[in-house]
Amino acid sequence: MLFAPLQVGALSLPNRIILAPLTRTRASAGHMPNELMAEYYAQRAGGGLLVTECTMIAPGTSAFGNDPGIYSAAQIEAWKMTTAAVHAKGGRIFLQIWHSGRAAHPALNDGAENVAPSAIAIEGEVHTPQGKLPNAVPRALRVDEIPALVEAYAQAARNAIAAGFDGVEVHGANGYLIDQFLRDSANQRTDAYGGSLENRARFLFEVLTAVTAAIGSDRVGLRLSPLNSYNSMKDSDPMAWTAFLADRLNAFNLAYLHLMRADFFQAQTGDVMPVARQAYKGVLIGNMGYTGEEAGQAIHVGKLDAVAFGTAFLANPDLPARIKAGAPLNKPDASTFYTPGAKGYTDYPVM
Repeated sequence: MLFAPLQVGALSLPNRIILAPLTRTRASAGHMPNELMAEYYAQRAGGGLLVTECTMIAPGTSAFGNDPGIYSAAQIEAWKMTTAAVHAKGGRIFLQIWHSGRAAHPALNDGAENVAPSAIAIEGEVHTPQGKLPNAVPRALRVDEIPALVEAYAQAARNAIAAGFDGVEVHGANGYLIDQFLRDSANQRTDAYGGSLENRARFLFEVLTAVTAAIGSDRVGLRLSPLNSYNSMKDSDPMAWTAFLADRLNAFNLAYLHLMRADFFQAQTGDVMPVARQAYKGVLIGNMGYTGEEAGQAIHVGKLDAVAFGTAFLANPDLPARIKAGAPLNKPDASTFYTPGAKGYTDYPVM
């Protein structure tokens, strides 16, 4: 079933093996995509769909230092190397559009303040050019600032299409801005954007309305992580949250819903996939820790429609071919996940 074709919005995928978005911090100065990144994505063009690493929709919002952007004409032009390289190999690629919210640190952004739904910092420290620093307390957004943020997502989507991408994935996961609005550990607002599920989802729905209007709903996916506690995230009722969103998202007619099924740190447990499958009528992509065998079985019994592979695809540029052949997989080298250069990035061997 992994190798059955799948219609995902405007795209017809030849298989159901998706490259999950993975931060690799290989962008050049000025958050510029480059030739090395184009080579990395082109190597993995055999996947049914590639989703890029999280990409900044606005300046001053970096969470990693060497993350790419999609807000300038130069960045749009530079991304064309990647989209052209992937398309030349017959692949399909979505750009993941992202605002890091409170995860942006002033030391990574020339002193620019970070913003969030509420003035609550992420626990712990962050790597910056000045060494490890405590995460910064963000400034709570004013209601009158929110429309400009929504428009920044829409403009990023237009920019992605101009750069040759087949669509965008809205990043609503892993403790970044949209997720900060969605989950009640980070959102303690008492206005129209806080409190009830409806209010906490308001920002997401406004972003999706703007992005789908900008480029068409059939070129827009969404990633969510109801359980993941990365970036100090938690929700008091992740199952109710999942059911509510999965139901309400049907109205947007998205290309897909991409769900991270677990928590990296096991702070929250449960199985959100059946909850989402029951409520969501569109294409459902699962992610986190699937083997090829489990993915194929889950698709076969209708639990989901496709599976996104992260570190397995990182370490095996020819992952679809290896799964098909039952071949052994390269082991990912975690020490090179975020280091500069080709080592551990474009030098993994193919079969």
